[in-house]
Amino acid sequence: MAIQLTAKESMLLKDQKSAEELCVKKYQTYANQAQDPQLKQLFSSLAQKEQEHLNTINQILNGQVPNVQQGQSGQQQTQIGQQMQQKKPAMQNPQAKENDKTLCEDMLSMEKYVSGTYDTTIFETTNTNIRQALNHIQKEEQEHGEQIFNYMQSNGMYSVQ
Repeated sequence: MAIQLTAKESMLLKDQKSAEELCVKKYQTYANQAQDPQLKQLFSSLAQKEQEHLNTINQILNGQVPNVQQGQSGQQQTQIGQQMQQKKPAMQNPQAKENDKTLCEDMLSMEKYVSGTYDTTIFETTNTNIRQALNHIQKEEQEHGEQIFNYMQSNGMYSVQ
């Protein structure tokens, strides 16, 4: 079933597309820059998820209603997050740890931003199926932020007071 987007929907989705492209690039770049192997793995995994989001946005922009399988990713994301909290990485030198912390802070900030912009896009979307697909992506963005937060907290990079 082909869909026709409003001008506003198209504009907002193009913004989301740009944000997803940036997320993919950043996660790929940061996976190469991270010192901790656990963080490298996390960033690589999140780059793949962001690529899936980008593919979904491209489908919508091409007039297609994406088929989103909800439920699976949440369980997988939670399991990954729990594994991260259980594993303690090998001791890093302070400079390497500070570098990894900066990468995490940047991506956590990016995830907060992207999740917020999805909120606006969802409210401006007229098609229920597209709204559900975007809502699914937004939920995954929040899970990405949780995984980064959990990594940071378990490695002494984020203190909740």
